[in-house]
Amino acid sequence: MLKKISALIAALLLTSNAAKAQSAEFINILTGGTAGVYYPLGSALTKIYGDNIKGSKVQVQVTKASVENLNLLQEGKGEIAFVLGDSAKDAWAGNEDAGFKNKLDKLRIIGAIYPNYVQIVASKGSNIKTLADLKGKRISVGAAKSGTELNARAVLAAAGMSYKDLGKVEYLPFAESVELIKNRQLDATLQSAGLGVASLKDLANSVEINVVAVPADVVKKMGAPFIPGTIPAETYKGQTAAVSTTAIVNYLVTRKDVSDATAYQMTKLFYENLPALVAAHSAAKDINVKDAASNPPLPLHPGATKYYKEKGLIK
Repeated sequence: MLKKISALIAALLLTSNAAKAQSAEFINILTGGTAGVYYPLGSALTKIYGDNIKGSKVQVQVTKASVENLNLLQEGKGEIAFVLGDSAKDAWAGNEDAGFKNKLDKLRIIGAIYPNYVQIVASKGSNIKTLADLKGKRISVGAAKSGTELNARAVLAAAGMSYKDLGKVEYLPFAESVELIKNRQLDATLQSAGLGVASLKDLANSVEINVVAVPADVVKKMGAPFIPGTIPAETYKGQTAAVSTTAIVNYLVTRKDVSDATAYQMTKLFYENLPALVAAHSAAKDINVKDAASNPPLPLHPGATKYYKEKGLIK
């Protein structure tokens, strides 16, 4: 009899533990490469969400960034992702050339975060000082059909160029691009990221560099959602003057079947823990909750909308 009671208690405990495991809130944060900005911010979010969303199991995932993140969200393989605004717009439209075979209709916006700056950096020895100087040179444009690579296409097209004008095109993550420049196997890299990205700091600390401008007339031809931007002097070692470029807003994106309660928590905790995010990467200094719900490229999640209404940011 005692054995039967013990077995029954053990079975009940297993059932209880299984139920608790099933009810745990699983949050997979989709980021980018470890040398970019998305990953350190995502890593900081794992602690913020893990400490404050009761019963949550939070993890950060390294990805190829925007385009992959959006496709993973559509497939239900992530709960929140860092993405570029133009990629989000293309995903909602189902732009196949940008890496989206169909309209990604499950996507919903959490909020706008910081701007990415298109940063074209060349070794000084390559003599690349302008966009025109890229002709015939070896350049890495980011992973194929990543947000960065789509930005590279846009910049070159507005400047009257294409990949055919370049000597060699590599589709590599940030850190690998930098290593090849150090080894004189590449001349330049185009990286779309927050200011002070670790990979470019590493490059500038290793070799003399030129930061190449994207002039205002080129930015104007690119059109929305691209806007003028500036890379301040001394952002990278040896960069003695401010450099004009183009910028594009990043967004946090979720999917529509994430519960309103969870989306609300993810939104609130992100914007109310900005000091922790700034500590993770200085790009977070440009995040302002007042801009979070402005002109989203696709619909806001109802959970995010609830938070912005509480803050008086939307009616």
